[in-house]
Amino acid sequence: MELLEPSELWTLAEAVEAAVREVGAELVARRPVEPTPGRTVEEAMARFAELDGPAAADLRERVGALRPQAGWVPEELDGSVPAEGEWWVCDATDGAVQYLLGQPHWAVTATLVRDGAAVLAVVHAPELDGGRTYLAVRGGGARLDGRPIAPLERELAATVAATSQPPRVAADPVALRRAGESLSAMVGSVLAVRNLGPTALQVAQVGSGHLALFWEYGEDAGNLLPGALIASEAGATVTDAAGAAWTAGSDSFLTAAPGLHADAVGVLRVVG
Repeated sequence: MELLEPSELWTLAEAVEAAVREVGAELVARRPVEPTPGRTVEEAMARFAELDGPAAADLRERVGALRPQAGWVPEELDGSVPAEGEWWVCDATDGAVQYLLGQPHWAVTATLVRDGAAVLAVVHAPELDGGRTYLAVRGGGARLDGRPIAPLERELAATVAATSQPPRVAADPVALRRAGESLSAMVGSVLAVRNLGPTALQVAQVGSGHLALFWEYGEDAGNLLPGALIASEAGATVTDAAGAAWTAGSDSFLTAAPGLHADAVGVLRVVG
């Protein structure tokens, strides 16, 4: 399969952005103003499927046509991606809980992955601050709303850190324990810890300095790949929680500005 140069990837990324924006606008228009009144998980998921299903199909049609030789990874909760070949990894509503509750912290994401690593990523939050869009291509940098971005250096005690959990973390007792231990350790080391919704968007916000660091335990490649590319291309350090190289198969994740990253790794060393 023909490899794309950074300039060609940027051209493709801009076309993907246009497609993602269209899907985001449709989701905004179709969502009820009031929070979805689902009393049970089943009721909430059924309502979500009514809204997300058509958007996901539209996203696949629009994005898939831009690079048809790439395969398509179905939206599944296991978060895995193929280790070989070129694939689209997309999510019409990353942050489904926030979307159903009428909150602005959700995003439409589209990522082109080659041999298990992201080479192009778009993260579009239609309702956040009037609409924010992150783009990145491997070897070509990262942008927010068209301008280059970079992480901000801060002292650990002055940072706002963010975290999240993979969709199936409750079924992984090791990841669940690590999440709890790491939260206790981080709360005592930073100014505040927040979970602002979609993983991809929070990781991307480290790249633009809107968050200082983000960490997570458990395998979650589908959600982490787009933000990881954006953060790393912006200049943030991206590793697993122990400071080793992060891959789509890693069982933990950490990103922070370079000068802050070592301190964050130090905090997370208490996690067994």
